[in-house]
Amino acid sequence: MYLTLRFYLAMSTVVLLVAGGYLYPPLFNMGMAILWILMVTVVAETVMLYSKRGVRAERECSERFSNGDDNPVHIRVENTFPFPLQLEVIDEIPPEFQRRDICLKARIGARNERHLSYLLRPVERGEYHFGLVRILGTTVLGLVQRRFSCSHPIAIKVYPSYRMLRQYELIAISSHLAERGIKRIRRVGHHTDFEQIKDYVKGDDYRTINWKASARRHQLMVNVYQDERSQHIYNVIDKGRVMQQAFADSSAHGRQKGMTLLDYAINASLVLSYIAIRKEDKAGLITFSDRFETFVPASRQSGHMQTLLETLYHQRTLFSETDFSALCANINKHINKRSLVVLYTNFMGMASLKRQLPYLRQIGRRHRLLVVFFEDTQLKDYIHSPVSNMEEQFRHVIAEKYAYEKRLIASTLKQNGILSLLTAPDALSANVINKYLELNSQ
Repeated sequence: MYLTLRFYLAMSTVVLLVAGGYLYPPLFNMGMAILWILMVTVVAETVMLYSKRGVRAERECSERFSNGDDNPVHIRVENTFPFPLQLEVIDEIPPEFQRRDICLKARIGARNERHLSYLLRPVERGEYHFGLVRILGTTVLGLVQRRFSCSHPIAIKVYPSYRMLRQYELIAISSHLAERGIKRIRRVGHHTDFEQIKDYVKGDDYRTINWKASARRHQLMVNVYQDERSQHIYNVIDKGRVMQQAFADSSAHGRQKGMTLLDYAINASLVLSYIAIRKEDKAGLITFSDRFETFVPASRQSGHMQTLLETLYHQRTLFSETDFSALCANINKHINKRSLVVLYTNFMGMASLKRQLPYLRQIGRRHRLLVVFFEDTQLKDYIHSPVSNMEEQFRHVIAEKYAYEKRLIASTLKQNGILSLLTAPDALSANVINKYLELNSQ
């Protein structure tokens, strides 16, 4: 049983009246009368609240959460008392979220129920544990609260962003690509795979006219080509210490901790694999750090996306220095067919790029290599912040030099015949898909 703020305010009033009775005697009698009424009311409300169990609640949420996305949690609260209740619902969420604001207030009528909900946004993969649902209930009198412990502890797993797959569900087949920042790539050239013959319409390339079909139909017909299918797409994820920097998504609520570059890369590789499979390419996965670790051969068979999802869920890092020589040797060993290799990594400066450039060139000679590395969005915001003194001026110069080195890295990769993509972490998935569609159209 808990006494509410309303009870203590009433008791304070009683104390003041009794104390005032020393100056004006009728106040003493008034204070004592209010005290007796207050005590009787407290006893009556306590009996009402403890007459039976009264309140039930159940937590309803998915068995697995999507990393980096808002995941809904619903709580169904039922009041079986014959009178209305004012409730405060406190869910014991996993400590990893570091949130203390999950306190939902609701008024529920007699023998009625309410559905309450809130959102949780995890930024790390793994197993999370919920506790009980605690409910503090009081009547319209509001002097006494009773605590109800409901539901039961559960464990949920946080997987890479599978919700993003649903958001991109129609990207591979619809024309509404711009809604997600995905550019439409107009196909006007010749592609390797023949698809169909169709009627000529104004704007079609006259070089694709099928003269034999046109003669048979007595009207112009053109050949339609599609992108080459069954290409091998490998997502290669660097799990070294350079990928452990955390960035907050611009869509995140408040100042919540952000995901690491590793988790951004994992989400993007999952989405790219999904899009590639939907476009009838084959998707594979490689992870490495100080050694070559995971290899999932490229495939588009049924159940392959679940294999990739489970493999990405278990990826962890030892914060070690990345060994690109091991990656280079094992890619040549495991991948025989020329493939599109999308490498997610990060370079702190030109010095770190020069150490790895020979290995990148070697991979690029046998495969089509796309190096994806990250722009420091917090540094970019700092560069555009106002300068108030000389010390901040020097800091801005250093920050601008670091940002310039990132652009210089992209230029150096291009000079060495290696494709590159410099992107903000929260725009990674859309930018990688754009690049994939662009490369497919060439």
